[in-house]
Amino acid sequence: MSTMKAADVRAMSLDQLDDEVLKLKKEQFNLRFQRATGQLENTSRVRVIRRDIARMKTIAAQKRAGVEPVVKADAAPKPAKKTKSAKPKAAAKPRAKATKSKKSKKK
Repeated sequence: MSTMKAADVRAMSLDQLDDEVLKLKKEQFNLRFQRATGQLENTSRVRVIRRDIARMKTIAAQKRAGVEPVVKADAAPKPAKKTKSAKPKAAAKPRAKATKSKKSKKK
């Protein structure tokens, strides 16, 4: 099972979300147990499950509160910002060499 998309999760009912969260919690427990015993082969799965649980809990809380999430429509890409043309830098002045008196002060 790969990561669940938010649109797929929003299509679920609250009961389905609660059941899915419970199932993912059990899988998370098993993965933690495997990691502790050194049997876990796919370590990234722990992070994927944790984020799926958070995504589902967030959407379930939004549904319970009656909040409609802002869904971005297929927006046209923004035009690139115009940049100022680079001005050529003035030539750097050569540094003055230290005199004997300045060299002795540095020490």
